[in-house]
Amino acid sequence: MQRYELTDEHWSLIEPILPPQRRTTRGGVWRDHRTVVNGIFWVLFSGAAWRDMPERYGSCKTAHDRLARWQRDGTWDKVLCALRLRADERGLLDYSQYNADTTSIHATRAAGGARKKAGRKRLE
Repeated sequence: MQRYELTDEHWSLIEPILPPQRRTTRGGVWRDHRTVVNGIFWVLFSGAAWRDMPERYGSCKTAHDRLARWQRDGTWDKVLCALRLRADERGLLDYSQYNADTTSIHATRAAGGARKKAGRKRLE
């Protein structure tokens, strides 16, 4: 297993949430979701460009397209919600630092709507 790849335990948590695996009769070979998700994680966690994704994860276009499709249809939100719920059930979330407001994070002067100082005029 590589650094950014899902373990069997982690995969078993998100696999039921992902859309059904498509079976195609035309075009190229359809990569399974686990391979593509591992490729997506590789790009996102490594910070590399999509075109630098290793070939073992399939086409970078496939990975990017599925990332975008699942973002649009709410799949990633469902995955995050399920993982958050599981972590909460196991007592892994600390809600004592959950709220952030101006009493704990002070806004800068510019963010507070302060007037901008006019610049000096140029001499010609």
